[in-house]
Amino acid sequence: MPGSPIQNSMFKPSTGYIQKNNPFAVTSCGRRRNDGSPINKLRKTTKGKGRHFLTAKEGAGMTAAGRDAYNKQTGGNLKAPQPGGGKRKKSYCARSLGQMKMHNINCKKTPKKRICAARRRWKC
Repeated sequence: MPGSPIQNSMFKPSTGYIQKNNPFAVTSCGRRRNDGSPINKLRKTTKGKGRHFLTAKEGAGMTAAGRDAYNKQTGGNLKAPQPGGGKRKKSYCARSLGQMKMHNINCKKTPKKRICAARRRWKC
């Protein structure tokens, strides 16, 4: 444990309920450390065999293999883009517009940005 012997003697180790199979590490004070999203653990590559992301020219976003890997790793249910319409399209377009505004991205001036390519793929 980090800290001085006096500090360490102030706290007794937990003898109560201990959570098993929790993916997050325990810190010295007993809290769980969230090391980030499971997507950070995926291979973030747009080239080669087994790639999980499309290039900006291809429309950005995840490949089918990338979605499958993410769903397997997290137990999630990511789906392919829904350019035809629906609630997911409306939600994505609103979220990505907020990202564009936050980062001052103009797709008419910089159409090669990943966010612009993804929005074209979703037909936003």
